[in-house]
Amino acid sequence: MPKFVETLLGADEPPAFTEWGLSGRSNFVILVDHASARIPRRLQSLGLPASELQRHIAWDIGALAVARRLAAALDAPLIAQNYSRLVIDCNRDPEVVSSIPRMSEATEIPGNVGLSAAELAARRAEIFEPYHERIRTLLDARKAAGRPTILVAQHSMTNIYHGVPRPMHAAILYNRDRRFAGLVLDALRREPGLIVADNEPYFVSDDTDYGIPRHGEARGLPHVEIEIRQDLVSDEVGQAAWGERITRALAQAEQALFEETPSGGSR
Repeated sequence: MPKFVETLLGADEPPAFTEWGLSGRSNFVILVDHASARIPRRLQSLGLPASELQRHIAWDIGALAVARRLAAALDAPLIAQNYSRLVIDCNRDPEVVSSIPRMSEATEIPGNVGLSAAELAARRAEIFEPYHERIRTLLDARKAAGRPTILVAQHSMTNIYHGVPRPMHAAILYNRDRRFAGLVLDALRREPGLIVADNEPYFVSDDTDYGIPRHGEARGLPHVEIEIRQDLVSDEVGQAAWGERITRALAQAEQALFEETPSGGSR
């Protein structure tokens, strides 16, 4: 694989993140860590065929489309990552091995093997850090303005993992702080016909996640990570239906949160 030493992104390539609705009046801030399957041109698709980059290993299928519907319906700011998690996973601490995976599920990632310190640093400096710095800046500004914030991380998950079908339609994830996630879980479970998992098949941890621990827990913000099965949001019909469903659940959970704690618990 050809390597680079200096800059990763070309001058004509998109920046690390895209943002919408920053002036939105909502208490919600929505993040999409795995919004795109884009690979920087200089990395030559990481040595993978195009078909692999359409799979879940490269991005969270449908997550951005659902998140954009949430943001529009709730009048909420949305910040989304513009590059594939195979380049660098923006929901992993850069110090952990899975930050730049050499293997994803059963697929070897040739362009991630044998990287130099300079190559690792470039991915972090040009993709990971700008995305998270933008989130920090937005949250700092909201805090300075005295605005409550509820953080939502939107993801999607495979419907089959290592040959085993997943029965749940969606999952609500959290780590140490369940106060808002539990309210969202209750709201979604009131929707007819849904199986909504509680902290499975994944759960949030300091090793497997970055956004919720660093931007949510560390600031004491109410937060939730939402997973939707990707086969349910792979087209516009499913994305619209789940956008409406998640919007309802978030609005109900927000109302319940502020009834319990008038300040929303934000600081």
